[in-house]
Amino acid sequence: MLTARNYARLLPSDPSTRATALHLYGLVATHPILSPHGHVDPSLFVEDAPFTDPVALFIRDDHYVTRLLHADGMTLDSIGLQRPWQDVDTRAVWRSFCKRWHLFAGTASGYWLGSTLADVFGITRPLTENNADELYDEIDSALRRPEMRPRALLESFRIELLATTDDPLDSLDPHVQLSNDSSLSTQVRPSFRPDSYIDPAHPAWRENVSRLLSTTANGGYDGYLEALRQQRRRFVNAGATSADFGVVSADTLEMSRADATAVFDRARNGSASDADRAQFLAHMLFESARMSVEDGLVMTIHAGVLRNHHTPTFQKYGADRGHDIPVPTSFVKGLRPLLNEFGSEPGFQLILFTVDETTYSREIAPLAGFYPSVFIGAPWWFLDAPESAQRFRAATVETAGFYRGSGFVDDTRALMSIPARHDMARRVDAGFLARMVADERLSLEQAEVIMGDLVDAIPRRAFKL
Repeated sequence: MLTARNYARLLPSDPSTRATALHLYGLVATHPILSPHGHVDPSLFVEDAPFTDPVALFIRDDHYVTRLLHADGMTLDSIGLQRPWQDVDTRAVWRSFCKRWHLFAGTASGYWLGSTLADVFGITRPLTENNADELYDEIDSALRRPEMRPRALLESFRIELLATTDDPLDSLDPHVQLSNDSSLSTQVRPSFRPDSYIDPAHPAWRENVSRLLSTTANGGYDGYLEALRQQRRRFVNAGATSADFGVVSADTLEMSRADATAVFDRARNGSASDADRAQFLAHMLFESARMSVEDGLVMTIHAGVLRNHHTPTFQKYGADRGHDIPVPTSFVKGLRPLLNEFGSEPGFQLILFTVDETTYSREIAPLAGFYPSVFIGAPWWFLDAPESAQRFRAATVETAGFYRGSGFVDDTRALMSIPARHDMARRVDAGFLARMVADERLSLEQAEVIMGDLVDAIPRRAFKL
């Protein structure tokens, strides 16, 4: 479905280097997409219902978009986040968004939206208050066509594999249905996401632990660990290859069984201190690595975001509404206990994601350049713009090369934006490799092999696909 519009966008401006980049990009431009980490709801493909309207498609659940609209004075109520969706005047919301389209110039979300509008809907004219209704009708009409339904988009976008992010006690019924559906060529796999089960500071931790313990005959801390192992095995049997951890800190700690039991009990009865809770989470990251050694799930750590920074917004609208803010992150000291124990274990793989660019060259690339278990996570969240993706390559390749990376991950709930995000990464990598060819640091033949591996062999290895 991608068009030839602006075929050279994001590529180097020097004519000779651009020609090489165009050649490299052309090798992978239509290659199938591997999406080993994301947040698309798998029931979307079971139900296969049309997308309801342009606001639900592009605005409502995209916190990249809602945060900038909020910063410009739009309330989240006016976007419709608090009301039942059937009561929202989506056309009015769309007009307000088009009026503020200039806010997204130069941003990653502006690039995704512009690319998606052009490549999927054929809309290349600017969004303005004056043409908002016309564009709304054009998109809304397109969404009624059969080729715009979720399953058809998986085909037209050439998505070979799509991993979702799932609660440890999720039934995984949509995954079972999809895996048994021979008409679906895309593999849709679950990923184990236990944050609210291992972090006592999470508001739902006590309730979730009680639910988890109800799945096993054993109680207490030992039963808790066994229940987590059982759920992980269930995910593996359903096709999962990774377990994901979203944490503020990458600190890890090995506690004795007695100490861990005591903190676990205090956390369950509500008497744990802040220090207790932080130590228990660090210990559970350590224990999760042990479990990954046992069951083979790739461990991915997404560290360094203080979630729900604005308490009133969280209390009224909940999580993922644009008020998560990056914080400085450290990996070397925090992960040392985990890596001392498991860093050289055969089969153990740990992918590190950050929103703190200073850690790429100082910590993550050097760790990946020594430990066979450590891989460099692709630019994530606040860093998945073209410019930061270029800086990522420069900061990591010089120390760890290309093959210690994860491959690109889109990390999105927005199905429509997946091709635009992967296409951006391919263009950035083509430009980076072309400059290395121009500098005579790589031959064209070497660059061609690396270009292909970046979209296929490298993510397959890192995520055990």
